[in-house]
Amino acid sequence: MEGGFTGGEEYQRNFLPGDYLATYYKFDGGSSPESEMLKFNMECLHQTFGPGGLQGDTLIDIGTGPTIYQVLSACESFRDITLSDFTDRNREELDKWLKKKPGAYDWTPALKLACELEGDSGRWQEKAEKLRAVVKRVLKCDANLSNPLAPVTLPPADCVLTLLAMECACCSLDAYRAALCNLASLLKPGGHLVTTVTLELSSYMVGKRKFSCVFLRKEEVEQAVLDAGFDIERLLHSARSYSASTAPNKGLCFIVARKRSGP
Repeated sequence: MEGGFTGGEEYQRNFLPGDYLATYYKFDGGSSPESEMLKFNMECLHQTFGPGGLQGDTLIDIGTGPTIYQVLSACESFRDITLSDFTDRNREELDKWLKKKPGAYDWTPALKLACELEGDSGRWQEKAEKLRAVVKRVLKCDANLSNPLAPVTLPPADCVLTLLAMECACCSLDAYRAALCNLASLLKPGGHLVTTVTLELSSYMVGKRKFSCVFLRKEEVEQAVLDAGFDIERLLHSARSYSASTAPNKGLCFIVARKRSGP
């Protein structure tokens, strides 16, 4: 990064999934800020999509990156899941895991944690196959477009999920606010947005490369969600900071919000 915001082309050229996974999803058995934040996200997702939680036919994950942990709970509650990312390499990494290709990342610890939260850690292989069965497509996405999945158009979804992605895709608060409106357009009236945002983070490291984030305060995120046509049903905050960020941040903000039916 030479001084400007790292936009999509920088990600396409220089974002390496292997470096990202090694930094944030090592699963080495030790306790780290990264492992604790992953656990926070997975616990929130279990509470959101577990028994009595959100369910429906279709879910779209925007900015999936090279990871699958964020849909391990939702795959039990939705029959048709779309994964999406801007970069070719991230989509290729997802394809490797989904098709059991050589060199696919080992998500066994995350699968076991998801099953443990559900009360049966022994069914992790079954869950892996369930997820592979319900992921119907992996698409290119750009949250800054009015249709983030263009040129593909999907029917309005029951749920849009986006974790740790919007703050990296948007170069300003105004862009973030516009992107949330773009995500809202993918949803049915009454559908749900489920999102985690890293608060007050301006950049983070992937290997030896620095990537930009838009600096977002908790109250700015809340207001942007409301102004995009949602009612917030749940908001949780974790104060932990990533150790691989280039400066201290204010942790994670997890939000479940329902799209309003009226104007």
